[in-house]
Amino acid sequence: MKKLINSPESVVADALRGMAAAHPGLCVEAEKGIVTRAAGAAGGPAGEPAGKVALLSGGGSGHEPLHAGFVGRGMLAAAVAGPVFTSPVPDNIAAATCAVDAGAGVLHIVKNYTGDILNFTMAAEDCEDEGVKVEQVVVDDDVAVARTEHGPGRRGTGATLFVEKIAGALAEEGAPLAEVAAVARKVNANARSYGVALTSCTTPAKGSPNFTLGEDEIELGIGIHGEPGRERRKIMTAAETAEAMLDAVLDDLPEAAGAPVILLVNGLGGTPPVELYIMRAEVERVLGERGITVARSLVGNYVTSLDMAGCTLTLCRADEELLRLWDAPVDTPSLRWGC
Repeated sequence: MKKLINSPESVVADALRGMAAAHPGLCVEAEKGIVTRAAGAAGGPAGEPAGKVALLSGGGSGHEPLHAGFVGRGMLAAAVAGPVFTSPVPDNIAAATCAVDAGAGVLHIVKNYTGDILNFTMAAEDCEDEGVKVEQVVVDDDVAVARTEHGPGRRGTGATLFVEKIAGALAEEGAPLAEVAAVARKVNANARSYGVALTSCTTPAKGSPNFTLGEDEIELGIGIHGEPGRERRKIMTAAETAEAMLDAVLDDLPEAAGAPVILLVNGLGGTPPVELYIMRAEVERVLGERGITVARSLVGNYVTSLDMAGCTLTLCRADEELLRLWDAPVDTPSLRWGC
């Protein structure tokens, strides 16, 4: 393993100290994994104006810039980072929640993994005992995993970014907690994702790849923690890969035809921009053939899996409300426009 780290045990705290140095608009408690807007930046607790709903998200590290990179105006009030691929503990989630509550409540945006659900739920209960109102929205957009009544069900992946951006914009307008939570659930209900891997990722603690792919193999339906995919095939062209990914997404989102969508072509950490833009062109072609218009799009590394080569595609059906909120100003370390 060759990585620019000091030790596997200090990776998260060291990275957060670097984030604090690079972005003085953030307040970082590196050892607890807590990132908030700098205190006083907007006249309220942890930079939140009095009476404004605060958004908080988090989870295991290794997916940067998700979540800490999206703390700022128009998105999150706070993010809580756990160890690599491991949920943060309830005490740290609760501390961050109480720190950003400005009197209107806090929305927890939680990816659908067992540890995250458990720890965020426990933290919310602790905060409510302290008089902080908390609403939870679970993101479960990955169509590679079937929805079931038993077990955790679908994983939360790229749609998390859409939920944080759109719900964050509505919160910025002063909407109450119930409305902010409702639009977050609306985004999740209209978003689907699918991922492919060309290589595994290597966690600092393990020091070796999580799984092995042959030089001529691709894994379809991969999870962002290296979870097994739907199937393994011989390597395909970008055009064939885009078609396979969109087949899976659109099979689960049949109403997308004829409607505008927001698109995310997301790198998993080890894929160069040139390949992501090739995928973007192929996605445009396939969607055009199927009568789907891309109204907005992002291309780049937003929800990564350490150094994994591959990508995820996320589509979100978007009406006028969602497009308006998507276009609203945002000012975070990793997403910025209109400011």
